Amino acid sequence: MGLPALEFSDCYLDSPQFRERLKSHEMELEKTNKFIKELIKDGKALIQALKNLSTAKRKFAESLNEFKFQCIGDAETDDEICIAKSLQEFAGVLQNLEDERTRMIENATDVLILPLERFRKEQIAAAKEAKKKYDKETEKYCTVLEKHLSLSAKKKEAHLHEADNQVDHVRQHFYEVSLEYVFKVQEVQERKMFEFVEPLLAFLQGLFTYYHHGYELAKDFNHFKTDLTISIQNTRNRFESTRSEVECLMKKMKENPHEHKSISTHTMQGYLFVQEKRSFVSTWVKYYCSYHREPKRMTLMLFDQKSGGKIGDEESFTLRSCTRRKTDSIEKRFCFDIEAVDRPGVITMQALSEEDRRLWMEAMDGREPVYTLNRDSQNEAMAQLDVVGFNVVKKFIYAVETRGIDEQGLYRIVGVNSRVQKLLGLAMDPKTCADVELDSTEWEIKTITSAIKHYLRMLPAPLMTYQYQRSFIKAAKLDNPEARVAEIHSIVHRLPEKNRQMLELLMKHLAKVASHHQQNLMTVANLGVVFGPTLLRPQEETVAAIMDIKFQNIVVEILIENHERIFKDMPVSGGGQGNSQLNLPRRRSADSKAPSCSERPLTLFHTPTFSEKDKAVEKRNSVVVNSSADSVNCNSTHNWTRLNSLPTGDGDHDGLQLAKQNQPNSLPASPSPTSPRSPSWPMFSAPSSPQLASSPSSESSPISTPPRKARALYACKAEHDSELSFIAGTIFDNVHPSREPGWLEGTLDGKTGLIPENYVEFL
Repeated sequence: MGLPALEFSDCYLDSPQFRERLKSHEMELEKTNKFIKELIKDGKALIQALKNLSTAKRKFAESLNEFKFQCIGDAETDDEICIAKSLQEFAGVLQNLEDERTRMIENATDVLILPLERFRKEQIAAAKEAKKKYDKETEKYCTVLEKHLSLSAKKKEAHLHEADNQVDHVRQHFYEVSLEYVFKVQEVQERKMFEFVEPLLAFLQGLFTYYHHGYELAKDFNHFKTDLTISIQNTRNRFESTRSEVECLMKKMKENPHEHKSISTHTMQGYLFVQEKRSFVSTWVKYYCSYHREPKRMTLMLFDQKSGGKIGDEESFTLRSCTRRKTDSIEKRFCFDIEAVDRPGVITMQALSEEDRRLWMEAMDGREPVYTLNRDSQNEAMAQLDVVGFNVVKKFIYAVETRGIDEQGLYRIVGVNSRVQKLLGLAMDPKTCADVELDSTEWEIKTITSAIKHYLRMLPAPLMTYQYQRSFIKAAKLDNPEARVAEIHSIVHRLPEKNRQMLELLMKHLAKVASHHQQNLMTVANLGVVFGPTLLRPQEETVAAIMDIKFQNIVVEILIENHERIFKDMPVSGGGQGNSQLNLPRRRSADSKAPSCSERPLTLFHTPTFSEKDKAVEKRNSVVVNSSADSVNCNSTHNWTRLNSLPTGDGDHDGLQLAKQNQPNSLPASPSPTSPRSPSWPMFSAPSSPQLASSPSSESSPISTPPRKARALYACKAEHDSELSFIAGTIFDNVHPSREPGWLEGTLDGKTGLIPENYVEFL
């Protein structure tokens, strides 16, 4: 398992378990810091060695260029002229290579050393400073607390009260420092995923550009480089999204009051949020409220704290009753209902905390609710998946597609909230919906797109439902890309009919938006960032849930990219659960460390010429090439084994097939770079390697293959009794094809079990 998420709520408990989890994060940061320091030291040594090598090569080239062949006689043949010029040509080639090397060396410090030093000094150092502050405040809080508890109860009341206030102040400051430290630690852990890898990627690009067959290697590396560059950009975008969510949660925890002012039993005042219902749209407006107990008079005043005191008109009414709102009857917390003598209907208010609600209810003689309410009746003013909702969304989508599909930042740029509320109120009111003209310049495109997102957020439950939220996240974490699509395909068809219809309508629209990404700059990944948290919001807002936002985004990306297949076709029976190989979960960082470069099989990228059909088939296939890293031969002929683990849809390439052998001009496509079983780091060409075993195309008719020995390429942790656990380098005996597709059967330490086929090479 990876590092556990640090919940802000644990900062207040400060339990031993929380300290242990925090310590694991601190140890990981310290390990990363030491590794970066060593990497910087080795990088500087490498740069200096490259400079020395470049100086020696330039001297060698100058020697070649200065030497002149002298032939006997007064004339030279064409061959002699050519030979005489060869040393100068050699010198010219070496000079060109060294010019490229010089550029690489000049850039190496900027692209590798400085970013790593900046990340270590700015991010990791900031985390260390936060730890010092946290430890200092911990010691201070414990000291003050012990001193406070040692006070005698016989002290004067004023002295004790002052001591209590001092402890409360120190405690509050300690909690805030703890929250900030936890936030910073997790931020650095997330940042290193791209700020640490990206400089290495840039440095490697410089190396590949230099090498003597640099053009071919740069072209072969381009596929991986492009994919990795895109992945870094997407991670950066989900990180920004995740960071904003975590920061918002931290602020909510900071705003939780721990000190209460002394309030008269006859008067109560403070801020309350009042629910205002406007034709299927429910909004919460902040008021400064005051209540006088004797005349039972409640006064509401609009007050904008941000602008520094913009005061609106006061509203006042006489209180009839006050009732606590049941938790399961509304999504908001700390709510209570009041009824007025001179104002119709029930007014729902939200206090700032549970303690704040208790004080308001005591002042207004509030009572507990009667538990006979129907929860569905409470949401009647919320947006619903009904005819009105479908018509409004279709109308909005049509306006976006006809008026502003090429507008930059579509769906990312938000509209003015008051305009969005007005548009939704008019569009969803049967009396005014026909009068709404979306072709008018009155309604900006950003207002319409924000209205679509706001409608989806106002649904009683997210469009993809709380019930299947974890199922979608689990599907996005599957290792095999095709398995993810198949599982999500299956889950979508388990959604309620109206939810699925609305989801289909939305995904078709977003696919059209993404098809214009060159104009509107909204790629599939960007749309996933925008709609992931809306369509798959969790029931409970925790740090762990926020960390899954990136997988919510991936689910939306898959739905957009595969919307025709997912919504048009019924899922295959079993919903993608039948193939155990496809559903191997993502390996966690601590369970199975990725093999080092020396252990990883070399992979050769080529761009062969295929027919359109062959290209389509090659795109769906994954190829694993195993070889020794000890020898590299660019001219060797390879024996390849192709793994057709992904179905083509028409059933013409099912199971495992053997590729044509001894055809250097027809090399297979590279393995998926996202799969830990098929690493695709750019390497030199691989020499002839032992051929991987092929699984039988039919479970009932396995290929007759004599048992052999095999070596494990990667580590694997067994998930079932029938599987074997092993580490990289383990030798298995009696290995032969299994009846399970994608698996081999072998013996280890006297125990016979199943082994993932892509994890081994035969000896």
